[in-house]
Amino acid sequence: MEWKQRQASPLSQDLIDQFQLSPLQAKLFSLRGINTAKDLSFWFDATEENLADPFLMHDMDKAIDRINQAIDNGEKITIYGDYDADGITATTIMVETLQILGADVHFFIPNRFKDGYGPSLDRYKDIVADGTKLIITVDNGVTGIDEVAYAKKNGVDTIVTDHHTFQDQKPDSYAIVHCNYPGQKYPFDDYCGAGVAYTIARALMQDPMSDMLELAMIGTIGDMVKVSGEGHVIVKRGLEMLNQTQRPGLRALIKLAGLNLGSINETDIGFNIAPRLNAVGRLDNAELAVDLLLTDDEQQAQALAEKIESLNEERKDLTASVYQDCLKSVKDNGWGQRNTLVIYNPDFHEGVLGLVANKVVEHTHKPTIILTKGENGQLKGSGRSIEGVNLFNALEPMKDELLTQFGGHDFACGLSLEEDNLENLRQAFEKSFKVETNLEKKYYDLELDFDEVGTGILEEIEHVGPFGTDNEQPIFSISEPQIEHFYKIGKDKTHVKFDVFKNNKKLDVVGFNKPFLNQNLMPFIDQLFVTLSANRWQKRVSLQAMIEGISFAAPRLAVPSRIFDMRQENYVMGFADKYLLFNEKNRSWAVNNLGIDESRIGLVDGYDSQNESIVLLDTPSDSKQLVNAFENSYNQLYLRFLVDELPVQNIPNKTYFAKTLKYIYTHPNLRPEDYQSVAPYLGLDYQSVLFILRVFFELKFVRYQNGHLKPVEKPQNQPLNNSKYLQKISAELKFVRQLKTMPSNQLINYAAQFRKKL
Repeated sequence: MEWKQRQASPLSQDLIDQFQLSPLQAKLFSLRGINTAKDLSFWFDATEENLADPFLMHDMDKAIDRINQAIDNGEKITIYGDYDADGITATTIMVETLQILGADVHFFIPNRFKDGYGPSLDRYKDIVADGTKLIITVDNGVTGIDEVAYAKKNGVDTIVTDHHTFQDQKPDSYAIVHCNYPGQKYPFDDYCGAGVAYTIARALMQDPMSDMLELAMIGTIGDMVKVSGEGHVIVKRGLEMLNQTQRPGLRALIKLAGLNLGSINETDIGFNIAPRLNAVGRLDNAELAVDLLLTDDEQQAQALAEKIESLNEERKDLTASVYQDCLKSVKDNGWGQRNTLVIYNPDFHEGVLGLVANKVVEHTHKPTIILTKGENGQLKGSGRSIEGVNLFNALEPMKDELLTQFGGHDFACGLSLEEDNLENLRQAFEKSFKVETNLEKKYYDLELDFDEVGTGILEEIEHVGPFGTDNEQPIFSISEPQIEHFYKIGKDKTHVKFDVFKNNKKLDVVGFNKPFLNQNLMPFIDQLFVTLSANRWQKRVSLQAMIEGISFAAPRLAVPSRIFDMRQENYVMGFADKYLLFNEKNRSWAVNNLGIDESRIGLVDGYDSQNESIVLLDTPSDSKQLVNAFENSYNQLYLRFLVDELPVQNIPNKTYFAKTLKYIYTHPNLRPEDYQSVAPYLGLDYQSVLFILRVFFELKFVRYQNGHLKPVEKPQNQPLNNSKYLQKISAELKFVRQLKTMPSNQLINYAAQFRKKL
């Protein structure tokens, strides 16, 4: 990650005076390209009345005529929605609008587990058989080629309303209302499904339909589409409407979420409201969420909201449980050195796989696919990726040979496959692993002026919002922070909190999901990148900063040090001149898993420079290698020893050798890879089984023939310690264990003995 400061020409003083902007607001608007009187007037004053003519959207006139015809003729209309927050709100908008017009309207939300994502031919058949004469899709439909064709063949018209990317073929529907249809005249191209539904409502009613804005806003934030342009109006006005909503369902949901009407902002929607609606589709039928938003009955609203709250809590528990099972699976199978992960468990809950994959990626920094068994017997699941690895490009070539279903983008995907192809997928995914070396650039706005630190700055920033996609929350830099009172917070101690002092002022700083940070790293923090928010506690409001990124540098210490013991830090800081390896095999690991530029990686044996800051990344295999490394001339030396090439972390007990040998004799002709599934039965991980097999090969207890393991009849009776391989690994293990557990002062003094003087 490379942080760069945004640059833009400053606003003219005339604009600043006309709109009465503070210096901070003027700077933020200029950095967002909102730099004309027209742009600023729209930002501050535009309402739903200023949205473009809905009939400019593709096929809107055809769609409205057909809907009105269906209403006039009393035809049964079915809204075909989707099970996420956007699909739920889009369905609600469309149903409620048609109800106002007196239509015979019904709705259907696919079940994630039975119907999958998007159009389902079986469900279309059910809808047609049930007497529907007009199907209106919301937040889906552009992929429904066969489904729309079936409906048309059976005399049912379909109006597709969607915002997703078109594929090679478009459905042969009566009309396609799409915010990004090629060549259309509507000026805004990034509505979500609820935004498109809201536009249709405006066209049907010939009215701004202000009451629908709160729903369109939830869909917009939940689907992370643009909150600039018309998206700004939807979110800004939608939040205003929500904070005075009379919808019983929303009021009940807001109360159970612990929010207060009148002070709800876009962050509350993104982290509290949208996830609760999403939770319904993850664990149950999302139709109950539509019922919640449609109901006028307060008792029913309360009951439905409590059900949704219960599902949301269940979602949290399931996510935590599956996540822990995934980490255990990685450890038990010895996958720590792999570049990619494919984790399968038939008992995993399908609804949380994407959430868990994201958490596993954050923890392991490996592209991850998590799978469970679907109702049809196939494996299905979700994948997430890391910076520099395009998940879609990696998996798309496997689509025809290994996968039965596949779709996604750079960092996320969904897929299905036959169980027989699981191991083939693991191998192909690992083989596909390639990291683009260009570091992702992330931008911050400006250096935080500590003279402005206080809750008043939030009021200034608020006028530049609401924030979201295409109008990111301002990110400030804090250079050379003086950090005090560091401690870890949260149930699992994965979050951090500390104070930053500057110009005799203090700022509270919080970092979520930063388990790698600790007191030892504080002197190395050269620059913090933060967003600002209000911390409300016991009726007191204070300013707090949330960490978005960190830049490290050599520490500014009162007593300069040349050797730093960083063995306990799993986080690699990016300010060293060179990262040195003892083992060439670890080069790809350093590039791919740590994201280090390959030009800054070298071997200890080949290092001939001096006066540089150096990191020893991996672990030497013996003391001779270590001493050779210490004898080079460095300006600063950071001792990491993050990884080793040892086949096991502990030599298995003799009883495991005996148990494994007995299993080989009673199960002849297995392949080595078969022991991946046998290992848990033996009480071992797969890497330990491979280690034992190698010892057996050397001692001639087992032979390898035509790809299969076969016991040797009447082998020579000899002790395990006769194995040179076992002796070698035992010695290396002892040395590595000693190196990693040696007290810090002892290690630094040991290194200093051999360090060349500059």
